[in-house]
Amino acid sequence: MIRILFFLAIVFALGLGFAWLADRPGDMMMTFNGYQYEVSLMVAAVAITAVVAAVMLAWWVTKAVWNSPYTIARYFRVRRRDRGYQALSTGMIAAGAGDAALARKMNKQAAKLIRSDQEPLIQLLDAQASLLEGDHETARQKFEAMLDDPEMRLLGLRGLYLEAERLGDKDVARHYAGRAADMAPQLAWASDATIEEKVERGEWDAAIKLVDAQKSARQIEPAAANRRRAVLLTAKAMSILDNDLPGAKAAALEANRLEPAFAPAALVAARALFRQDDIRKGSKLLEAAWKAEPHPELAALYVHARPADAVLDRLARARKLQSLRQNHPESSLVVARAALDADDYRLAREEAEAAIRMQPREGAYLVLADIAEAESGDQGRVRQLLSKAVRAPRDPAWVADGFVSEHWAPASPVTGRLDAFEWRVPVERLGPVIEQDDELTVTDRPAIAAPIESAAQAPKDLIDTTPDSPPVESAEKSDRSDTGPGRSDAGEPAQTAPTPDGVVEQDRPAPIRLPDDPGVEPEEADQPQRRFRLF
Repeated sequence: MIRILFFLAIVFALGLGFAWLADRPGDMMMTFNGYQYEVSLMVAAVAITAVVAAVMLAWWVTKAVWNSPYTIARYFRVRRRDRGYQALSTGMIAAGAGDAALARKMNKQAAKLIRSDQEPLIQLLDAQASLLEGDHETARQKFEAMLDDPEMRLLGLRGLYLEAERLGDKDVARHYAGRAADMAPQLAWASDATIEEKVERGEWDAAIKLVDAQKSARQIEPAAANRRRAVLLTAKAMSILDNDLPGAKAAALEANRLEPAFAPAALVAARALFRQDDIRKGSKLLEAAWKAEPHPELAALYVHARPADAVLDRLARARKLQSLRQNHPESSLVVARAALDADDYRLAREEAEAAIRMQPREGAYLVLADIAEAESGDQGRVRQLLSKAVRAPRDPAWVADGFVSEHWAPASPVTGRLDAFEWRVPVERLGPVIEQDDELTVTDRPAIAAPIESAAQAPKDLIDTTPDSPPVESAEKSDRSDTGPGRSDAGEPAQTAPTPDGVVEQDRPAPIRLPDDPGVEPEEADQPQRRFRLF
């Protein structure tokens, strides 16, 4: 735009000049080689202008002819480069789409048109094509060659890291991640892998520094950075609690300040305070964590904060926890256990049953079994409650990547991922079934082995699939009523029918019960038996 305005300004100036000369007539006389030439002033100005224009045109033509070889070569070079970048772009798209043949073809074409030292993406496309073709050894060699190029070094480390992860070699993968993290701390994959390595080795301070670097570089949100720092500080405090009590206390209190609802941080901080006889402050930390999320370890440590307390004092502390978080199964269970220790069986049973009504699970039934054994010693009732505990949903536990642990750990033992453990119920048992009890109604889990046992006990005519076998009757016709085996609906003995093999089936003998076995409860006996149908 500026060049156009400049050109228009020159034309305008020339026009004004010629107009000015036209308004002022005059003559111009020139003597050359004995001749005298006389022209008007306007003709002389036009002639001078034409001479200048001709000289400029001649110079432009001469320069164009002189530079024509370079211009032509540059044209073909630019055209060749454009074709190469077009092939490179097509190859990268093909590699992303998983088209190994097209990616390799475009890589060869791009390598012919563009020098690989001028365009590093050709090396990347070559390595990607090798990976798509399944030639991982060649791909690793190409990634290793990238380490010599400062511009491609991080890319080579990333490729080698992924290959080591694919082979399951964590040590080699973390080695490459550590090198990348030293060069570029802003890389999230490198920092995370290096943090996992530091955690596995127990180098808590180095891991905390990496988390602080991630927070400074804004790789992760401040809340996530505080969570990671709290986890690492908790792990550090747990590791040095027996050797460096002041350091463990400082780390645990900082972790608790960052995450007040994090139960492991509150636990280790309270333990450190209790060892320094600061019962009041430690109890306050446990109460705050209990209000946020009740946890059985918090309750156990809080109730037994003073070892010299009597059982009634521990029961009073348990009731205080219950008042902080009412209508919660953990609150009822902590009171039930404390009441059992204090021989208050009525209160213990009431609280355990309340916990089952809120959330039926294994631990509540075990508490009821302990109460029944301590109160009456009824082994039949104890076995009945234990069987319910086996079928009930499991208690919450620390779970990480399918691994269930009784104690918290900073990283997963399966993948090494930081802060992987969650306090939840392990998913191992199948759908609920409603059972009626003489005292309360609960939701239990069915035994998984029941269909298998019924299949093993199925008559021969149900599993015989030969053409000569008689047709199989439906399971609905073969079901017995609740009057018991061998009797009709009216209570009379049923007629035994011969089997297809000609053998008369005898009545099954009545089951023998132990003296302390309560047997099947009436509500459970009224329910029809379920049979397994193969066809």
